[in-house]
Amino acid sequence: MSLIVKICGLSTTETLDVALEAGADMVGFVFFPSSPRNVSLGTARALGARVKGRAKKVALTVDADDESLARIVEGLGPDLLQLHGNESPERVAEIKARFNLPTIKALAVEAKGDFARMKDYASAGSDWILFDAKAPVDATRPGGLGRPFDWALISGAIPNVPIMLSGGLNADNIEEALRLTRVPAVDVSSGVESVAGKKNPDKIREFIRIARQAHIRFYPYEVLSNP
Repeated sequence: MSLIVKICGLSTTETLDVALEAGADMVGFVFFPSSPRNVSLGTARALGARVKGRAKKVALTVDADDESLARIVEGLGPDLLQLHGNESPERVAEIKARFNLPTIKALAVEAKGDFARMKDYASAGSDWILFDAKAPVDATRPGGLGRPFDWALISGAIPNVPIMLSGGLNADNIEEALRLTRVPAVDVSSGVESVAGKKNPDKIREFIRIARQAHIRFYPYEVLSNP
């Protein structure tokens, strides 16, 4: 099965169309006011309507309550919910039960011990586990903020659920990241931007092209399921 590429933090019709035309499998929309990639429900609805089944729509939220999630689900009609905050395994299970949508649970990684939690999230029904770098202690939002973690840590830490690699990926390092991890899916945001929150069409195309080539070179990896 081919590598799954997710372009996250899209906010304009131009860059969304570029991502779709370049072959992105998932396109992500951020619903978190502190992020430079935050979109309104109106913008997300308009962008989502352009996808037309060509990719999976992903709504990224951070510790959102049920009311906020309900508005997002109604407004965007996402195919998956990406939970990028401190949601507990129990909260992930609640969200899946309430909204009946597949979930991507982001876990911050800095050391080998950080992988211990992933079994609990897999047991709670997370459809994907996304590994991201830990945010600095003074950060105002979660995520790696454009920084990679030590990808070699992933070796031997694969849960019985598909995983997605994120954090500091770009066209210059995606080949090495795939060589080391052999993950079935990758997620990029700041690595395809000119400045924070502004996607660069050429960088989107280049990232997807190199990722596809690297996948062919390092194939096969096994995708355990295809949400």
